[in-house]
Amino acid sequence: MTPTQERGATYAQVFASREFRVLFGSFALLVSGDQVKMLALSALVYARTGSPGLSAAAYMLGFLPYIAGGTFLLSLADRVRPRALMITGELVRVATCLLLAFAGLPVWAMLVLVLATGLFSPVFGATRSALLPGLLPGDAFVLARSVLSMTAAGSQIGGLAVGGGILAVTGPAGALAVTAALSTVAALVLRAGLPDLPARGAGEGGAVRETLRVNRALLRDGKVRGLLLAQWLPVSFVTGAEAMLVPYLGGTAGVALAAASLGMAIGNLVVGRFAPPAVRERLALPLAVLAGVPLLGFALRPGLVGAALIAVLAMMGSGGYQLGLQRRFVAAVPEQVRGQAFGLASAGMMTGQAAGAALVGLVAELTAPHSAIAVTGAVTIACSLALHRSLRPEPLHRSPRPEPS
Repeated sequence: MTPTQERGATYAQVFASREFRVLFGSFALLVSGDQVKMLALSALVYARTGSPGLSAAAYMLGFLPYIAGGTFLLSLADRVRPRALMITGELVRVATCLLLAFAGLPVWAMLVLVLATGLFSPVFGATRSALLPGLLPGDAFVLARSVLSMTAAGSQIGGLAVGGGILAVTGPAGALAVTAALSTVAALVLRAGLPDLPARGAGEGGAVRETLRVNRALLRDGKVRGLLLAQWLPVSFVTGAEAMLVPYLGGTAGVALAAASLGMAIGNLVVGRFAPPAVRERLALPLAVLAGVPLLGFALRPGLVGAALIAVLAMMGSGGYQLGLQRRFVAAVPEQVRGQAFGLASAGMMTGQAAGAALVGLVAELTAPHSAIAVTGAVTIACSLALHRSLRPEPLHRSPRPEPS
């Protein structure tokens, strides 16, 4: 069935799947726990050192291992049984949080522990993503991805507030214990609710060699490479602009950052719920461009309300365009390396967002925060147009008419 013939799925159909409800529940626990963990770690480091810089570095530390883990370990997502691998990920988080809370580690050892255990985060995330197309084929898979994206965006809005409340009541050690408890519950949910499916591929040689080999093969494939770049670049620049809201708005930046997360959720909901599959794929290019257009408004130096509105519109485009690429990406990658392909997409996105924030910060150093955000809007538009072949679905070819006899 072609995308034009395929009927759009509904969120009710997605949540009718027991296995998806299990994945959704464990993911909600994961993202909530991660917000609490990173806040608690940041507070713990600050309490030990009194250094704001080290405290901020500790908060961002969970994102850095995606570069190394995505480069060297992703083949594990296809070589290990998915339920066992996901449960292992939760138990690793439990052990990490308890060690951070109660082992009395020096600060350097705490940071090393977070970095070392974080190397496997892209593997655990890739395993979850790769399960979805098999559990929910077709358009239901795309809506399932949108649900997880909305959950992640919601955790950014509510997670910091809830995490701050837990931190205030229990202190850093208690907050880390709460995170360990959430991961324990997630492990039990996965064990009870997911079938023990076999691994997708056996692999050749060691995990590192296999990861490098498959990454090279995926990047050599023109269609896969284009879809990866389309998932990485526009959103990386938009996120880089988001990172400039704090220096631009100062103490009121939290309002605009919450608005950005809200825009991401709205984009996923509207495009996922109301656009049929074929329309959703055709919208990928204009929505990617739309993500950059509002950012140009920062050239006028808007106030808080204007900045928040721009953030909503930009992130609506950023969240919505990604949905139009998901079905095509699944179709483009071989099933036996699907986990690694999703992991590579996620690792590249995380790396790109960090690089995007750094580049926008450099432009801001040379100009000003509002100018850097406006420049980022122009770059987002330019790279979206440059990737038009990957962002736009291939035209359907009609069968030739039979010759008259």
